[in-house]
Amino acid sequence: MTVTALRRSDVLARIGLDVDAVLLTKLVNVRYLTGFTGSNGALLLRRDGASVLATDGRYQEQARAQAPDVELIDTRMLGPDLVSAAVRAGGRRVAIERHHVTLAAYDLLLAAADGAELVGAGEVVEGLRVRKDDEEIAALQQACAITDRAFAAVLEHLRPGITEREVAWQLLSAMRADGAESAAFETIVAFGPHSAIPHHRPTDRVLERGDLVKLDFGARAGGYHSDMTRTVVCGPAAEWQRELHAQVLEVQQQCSAATVVGAVPVELDRLARRLIAGHGNDLVHGLGHGVGLEVHEQPFLGPLSGAARLEDRVPVTVEPGIYLPGRGGVRIEDTVLVGPQGAHPLTTSPRDLIET
Repeated sequence: MTVTALRRSDVLARIGLDVDAVLLTKLVNVRYLTGFTGSNGALLLRRDGASVLATDGRYQEQARAQAPDVELIDTRMLGPDLVSAAVRAGGRRVAIERHHVTLAAYDLLLAAADGAELVGAGEVVEGLRVRKDDEEIAALQQACAITDRAFAAVLEHLRPGITEREVAWQLLSAMRADGAESAAFETIVAFGPHSAIPHHRPTDRVLERGDLVKLDFGARAGGYHSDMTRTVVCGPAAEWQRELHAQVLEVQQQCSAATVVGAVPVELDRLARRLIAGHGNDLVHGLGHGVGLEVHEQPFLGPLSGAARLEDRVPVTVEPGIYLPGRGGVRIEDTVLVGPQGAHPLTTSPRDLIET
């Protein structure tokens, strides 16, 4: 049995015996359960073991190659046609991904159900995706290695006169030249006071001597994402910049050490907030998040996280930051893999303050 077939069996086992079929419409979940990477597809899992992938004519050949162990249908009415197929096969209760379905799409699914009941599947696939297998970890390691090498390459260009946009382009170019499929997300490059904006978008602001430089970026390789942030200084650092960087590094090190098997995500976030408050500041975002086929996925290390404890083979980010509006900010972030011996960093670029 293939890895994807085993995953599909796990979904049916987790969904419960009172459901006759499960409709998956979130593309990243369809990929996880079939291997199909097209941009239009949906998957039906029936209680009798049948797996039916729906996509349109543009992707039929690709779907046959990537998902040879599922039944394939050609349609543009993906969800409705799959629900109709489930009903024709005797299904009276079909689970759907409510968190991914719009009201308009739900109306179409309800009409196709023809009296059958539609129920919520919950985030059952997202829950399965939390723990990574060897192949997934290898892809994450590749993405993180590409990210590390891009950081080392771009440091050589952080000289006065370059713009934020130019640095963002150089990071993307370095990652693509090194084998990345794409950037993992929109790259953040922030100079000087812009570094105090947690999710600043690159502008034509020119780098000046004495600026803090915050770089938050990552690569996607094999469908899997990396996420890393480093903050450096252009030229000699001022004393307040050294102190700020040292404060964030201390928090990051303590939080990384606490990110172990059995740790509770919300408690890790609380730890970060207590440590940062000790420096007279507030953490304005969560401590971190899971990474995988999505750059932000379960588990989330934030104030609204659940009580589920971290397991081994779970990749998460640890990314505390302190931001001083109008002056600058520092964030230090690594993608780490939770294991029996603690958190193993997958991104390994130097964390100590670099003065370019």
